[in-house]
Amino acid sequence: MKSYRKELWFQAPTRRAFINITPQVEECLRESGVAEGLVLVNAMHITASVFINDDEAGLHHDFEKWLERLAPHEPVSQYRHNNGEDNADSHLKRQVMGREVVVAVTKGRLDFGPWEQIFYGEFDGRRRKRVLVKIIGE
Repeated sequence: MKSYRKELWFQAPTRRAFINITPQVEECLRESGVAEGLVLVNAMHITASVFINDDEAGLHHDFEKWLERLAPHEPVSQYRHNNGEDNADSHLKRQVMGREVVVAVTKGRLDFGPWEQIFYGEFDGRRRKRVLVKIIGE
């Protein structure tokens, strides 16, 4: 069995962003040489997320509005976590959107359903953060 590991680094210029990382994950898969197996992609920061969904601007706008209603950034005083920080809402948003995804690899390709893409969700941006890609298989 082959095993491959790579860290992808991102620095969103804004506090929140949704970045399609499917091309980078596909490149990792090519580098790994795995034809049949699994790909794990996970955010290695507790204020970021990795998830699968459609790459459609209206949907991303809806995510942003929905998440802000669930866990509004302000007033920051509403959160106990914000002792000198202002990112408690980011932790909550990450919990909703998820830490990681696992995708099957079939015949050397990510085995997606229609419209599925992998996204990095940033909820406390403007600094470098990493995403782990781990691939195992034959």
